[in-house]
Amino acid sequence: CVFSGPPQVIGKVNHRHIAKVGHNTKLLCPVEADPLPLMLWKKNGQNIPNGWTRFKVSKEGQLRIKQVEMDDAGTYECKAINGFGNIKINYSLIVVGNANCDTTAYSKLENSDIYSSQLEIEKRLAAPTFTELPKKDHIVKPVGSSVRLKCRAEGNPRPHVAWYLNNHLLEIDEDPSKHPQWILKLQNVKETDSGQYTCRVSNRLGEINHTYTLEVIEKINTKPVLIAPHPMNTSVEYGGTASFQCRVRSIVQPHIQWLKRVEDMDAIPNQNTTIEVKGQKFVVLKTGEVWNRPDGTYVNKLLISHATQSDAGMYICLGANTVGYNFKSAFLTVSSGMFNFLLW
Repeated sequence: CVFSGPPQVIGKVNHRHIAKVGHNTKLLCPVEADPLPLMLWKKNGQNIPNGWTRFKVSKEGQLRIKQVEMDDAGTYECKAINGFGNIKINYSLIVVGNANCDTTAYSKLENSDIYSSQLEIEKRLAAPTFTELPKKDHIVKPVGSSVRLKCRAEGNPRPHVAWYLNNHLLEIDEDPSKHPQWILKLQNVKETDSGQYTCRVSNRLGEINHTYTLEVIEKINTKPVLIAPHPMNTSVEYGGTASFQCRVRSIVQPHIQWLKRVEDMDAIPNQNTTIEVKGQKFVVLKTGEVWNRPDGTYVNKLLISHATQSDAGMYICLGANTVGYNFKSAFLTVSSGMFNFLLW
């Protein structure tokens, strides 16, 4: 982000510009500022009036001149102004005609440092583009929690970021040197904080925006809900790979754990690795990453590789939060590899 302040020149500026009679040309005004500056152009110390139809100031602040004439030669000044101050950039425009500049000579001028510098500045300029956006646009949070909305973008000049709630500009008191503009931090949220949060990222070349929907709900004392039909009964050939999936709905991120029912307690070397659920003993399995889906549910998968007969049996997915837990069971069947070998 750009700290608030007066306009500043970006890049190297060549103050001598050459144009050919009958061609179009443009003069840049390569500055950046926050707030975005107003661009004013003068020729030979006089404001360029709107009546000069061949002259036009683009939204990027460039002065564009159509079908250049000999009388267009002179001194041009770009003045960039915002509430913190202003800056001026001067150009000398040299106009050459067919009578005093042949094609070869003009080609040399186009390849000179003057044109190279002008093109270099133009190439470096870029409208804002997002570099990082989360996949989840609909956010549900209980009352009293904290929320961080991100809107990271890049551009040249560096973009200005403004945040809006339901199309109303938010006044942010955070120090931009300590807290980037592209992060909106909300603490101890209330139900009245629900709404559409939009970041608008802009520089003089363009604007982009992104909207989040924040839904702040009451703290409801409910246990996680396991969403059918998962986990589902499944079967696998001996030596193959099987998987179970568990999908959980919870106001806050739940703890999801996979368990396998113990069929033979003597086969468990460490009894401390078992827990009891509804009067049955289960061994705790290693659990992978929990994925947060855009619809607000949480998903976890259990993968069983190189399956053997000892992997067959009952598995349960257990979802827990601070209020309590729920679980759902499924069975794995492993077909006998020896049986297939005998048939062969």
